Parts: sequence; structure tokens; C-alpha cells
Amino acid sequence: MVVSAARPELDADGHLADASEWSPALAQEFAAEANIRLTPDHHAVIKAVRVFHAETGLAPPMRPLVRLVRERLGPRLGSSIALMRLFPSRRPNGTPRSVARIAGLPCPEGCR
Repeated sequence: MVVSAARPELDADGHLADASEWSPALAQEFAAEANIRLTPDHHAVIKAVRVFHAETGLAPPMRPLVRLVRERLGPRLGSSIALMRLFPSRRPNGTPRSVARIAGLPCPEGCR
């Protein structure tokens, strides 16, 4: 019998209440809930965003997210279209929110 660990606490926005509780397995779970199958490109964006959050304490909204990904990963992934394809969402401002949730970060400002 396999016993799964309890799911970490989520905040009112559905993001991890404590970003230190994030794990790659939890990212897979959050991605599956959003009908996203994680690829190496997804993992590269997630890593870049997590490093940025560790450096600044911020989860970037769309324009800073695009700039961050372009600077750290190059133009192929660093465009709003590329990010919206990787992290699709039906919500306005949903892409940065989806990235942040899967990366275990708080909801970016302006995405509520």
C-alpha cells in the first residue's frame, strides 16, 4: 500500500502558502491540474522563475516574466506567445499565475 504525503497548505489564491514546500513532484501535480504536461522547456522556465524569486522575493507578472525568460533563456522561450503556449490559461493574466503556481510561488501582483 502506497501512502501519499499530505498536500502542503495553499493560500487563498490556490498557491503554496510556503514556497519552501515546493517539489518537482508537486509541480507535476499542479501542472496536471492545469492540463499541462511538463517538458524540459517548462522546467527551464520554472527554474528561472524560482531563482528570480529567491533573488528578489517576487513572482513576476507578464511583462517582467517575458523579460526574465528572454534574458536567462533566450528569445525562443522569452516571448509572451511562447510562454502562453507553454503555460496556457483561460484567465486574464493567467500565464504568469500558472507559471507561479506550478513553480510553487505566490500569485504575481496584478494577477488576482
